[in-house]
This record gives sequence, structure tokens and C-alpha cells, in this order.
Amino acid sequence: MKWNRFTFSLLLMGLSLAAQAEDTIGTNAAQAADSISTKSGQPSRYDRFVEKRHQQWDALIPTQFVIQNAGNMGLFSAGAGWSYAHGHLETHVLFGYIPAHQSTRGKLTTTVKENYIPWRLPLSKGHEPQANPLARGWSVSPLTASIYLNTVYGHEFWKSQPRRYPNKYYEFMSTKFRLNVALGQSITWQIPHEHRRNAQSITLFYELSSCDLYLRSKFIDHNVPLKDILGLSIGVKLQTQ
Repeated sequence: MKWNRFTFSLLLMGLSLAAQAEDTIGTNAAQAADSISTKSGQPSRYDRFVEKRHQQWDALIPTQFVIQNAGNMGLFSAGAGWSYAHGHLETHVLFGYIPAHQSTRGKLTTTVKENYIPWRLPLSKGHEPQANPLARGWSVSPLTASIYLNTVYGHEFWKSQPRRYPNKYYEFMSTKFRLNVALGQSITWQIPHEHRRNAQSITLFYELSSCDLYLRSKFIDHNVPLKDILGLSIGVKLQTQ
């Protein structure tokens, strides 16, 4: 009986050592695989997953900050934006304010704007040293095109036509949402690396804009002068990266 117990104990010990050895071999093999993957320069599947998640979150960080006057957005607007397609496309989200002029209170606005910048022409070569660093890195965009949708917050503005107007007079339009188009130009200064703090470049721009309601008025009545349907807007844009 004692001999059988001793034999059984040895058998259990052997199985336990075998299992531990198998786990050790598996762990060493996994570590060796990771080491080989690292040495060969190929990131692991987990590393690629983490990098992809970081890139997705980084894409949400605004790369531009804008302050703009007028443009059918209010007296002034401010917001953030994103630049992509090698700087040819921009998306801005702006919040504006309309002061109380012919009403009892001021009003807030929100605008979603898309810009297209087909060309940038250098005015100076940024890589050439100059006596004055302010003379480096200038460029001009001879044409910018924008389309944007903005809304005004307030009970005075409606989404669908009120009954006080003739039937289908404003069937496809509302006073709460305005579709705008704009053309303009801009000039940009690429800040020299040794002088950069929180911005990579500064852009000054102007736009001539109009909205769907004004264009409709011009289409219905050709006697409406252009100065009544066009608005001038100026602004500043900071590019952070």
C-alpha cells in the first residue's frame, strides 16, 4: 500500500513538472516571437491596433482656429477647424453673435463651413536665410471658394413657412437655416521654426458672400443691385500643425 502511494505521488509530481515545463516553453516561444518581431522592425498586431486608435483620436484634434467678422454669421464668429487633402480642403465649425440692433436681444449663431483652396503661390522662399525673418515664408491664395450652412437661435426664426405667407411662397426656404456661398483670397505667413510658439502659420483672408435668400431675390427681380446681396467678410486663421 505504501509503495502504491509513493508511486502515485511520483506520478502526480511528474505530471505537474511536465505541465510547468510546457507553460515555460510556450511563454518563451511567445517572448521569442515578440523579440523576433521587434528585431525585424515589424510591429505586433497589438501595437498596430493601439497606433490605429491613437491616429483616430488625433484626427479629432482641431488644427486651425478662426476669428471672422460678418459673412452672414453675425457681427463676429469664432471657432475651430480641420485641414486635410494637403491643405486644399478645410472644415470649420464657428459660433457667432448678432447684437441687438432692431430687436430686443442679441442672438447666437452656429455655422458649418467647407473651404476649398486650389492654389497657393509662394511670395518668398522660406528656406533661404534673410536678414529679417519676417520676410520669409509668405504665400498667397488667389482664390478660395466656400459653402456653408448657418442657423440662428431664437423663436423668431422658423423652419417651415408660417400661415401668414401665401401658400408655397417660401416652400423650400426657412429663416432659421441659411445656405451661403463665398469667394475670396488670402495671404499666409509661415512662421519660422525658431519663432514658433503655438502656431505654425497665420492667414489673413477676405470673402464676398451671399445666401440663398439674397440670390433668390436677385433671380426674381433683376433690378436688385449686387451690393444688396453681397457681403464683405474678413478674418484671421491660425494653423497649429
